[in-house]
Amino acid sequence: MVNPISRSVATNITAEPKPRRSLKQVLVSIDDGAIMRTAFYMLLGAAVTFLAVDLYEVATVKTDTRLPGHDPLTTDAPVLPPALTEGVPHAPPVTPASPAEVLRKPITFNLTGGGVLLAEGAIDPGAAERFKTEIEARGEYVKVVALNSPGGSVEDAIAMSKLIREKKLVTRVREKALCASSCPIVFAGGVMRIAEKDAVIGVHQVFNGSRERPSPEEAMSAAQSTTARIARHLEEMGVGAGVWLKALETPPDRLYYLTPKELADFKLTTPGVMPAAAAAPARRP
Repeated sequence: MVNPISRSVATNITAEPKPRRSLKQVLVSIDDGAIMRTAFYMLLGAAVTFLAVDLYEVATVKTDTRLPGHDPLTTDAPVLPPALTEGVPHAPPVTPASPAEVLRKPITFNLTGGGVLLAEGAIDPGAAERFKTEIEARGEYVKVVALNSPGGSVEDAIAMSKLIREKKLVTRVREKALCASSCPIVFAGGVMRIAEKDAVIGVHQVFNGSRERPSPEEAMSAAQSTTARIARHLEEMGVGAGVWLKALETPPDRLYYLTPKELADFKLTTPGVMPAAAAAPARRP
């Protein structure tokens, strides 16, 4: 009787060695699901690593989360930021007629001839409430809101714009008048929107102008929320998305000055003729 172990050994000795498989054959034989799971876990591990590094940097590095920007209410900022360029900043296409001292002051509302309410100055926090009070007191006489403002509070600008649309008022930017930053949001509220020749209308990104220093997460969340609200409001007012895209592309310390063609193409201005009573230049009382 032959020992089974010996037979096994003998068989192994006499058998030809199996050919070595190539790397390609090995990879082909591996289950696709196993490859996908391996890749997933590798990506997940990398993501966790990067997240941990980011959280560490946020927790350990103290940064000023206020976004740099043009704040017309501060005395050390220009009342009108330079135009958006890739090189040396350019001046605005037209110099506004009103002096910086007038534009820098908190916005005031004065009823002039022809039912024109002149809104002039920076849109400070609380401007919307004062505007509402003015409209309630003189609403039956107001037909047109003439804007001359370097912008300011986004929240107040949206509220003013909504009230203008609710009251079905016309908005207007006179020759060499200024409507910049958040002011075009107010302008968008008009059922008819008129920009005269050489009107200066410009947009840029929103920024945190307060002295509070939120965390990076809070700053990012607030910026995204504000951006969404502005985009939604402009859409509701019938303004094309191009206006807000130009704003998003422009740093807050620069200004993108819209051309008459862009104003029309983006539907920020509307076709039509202003009522004769309101067509005359707004005069200060």
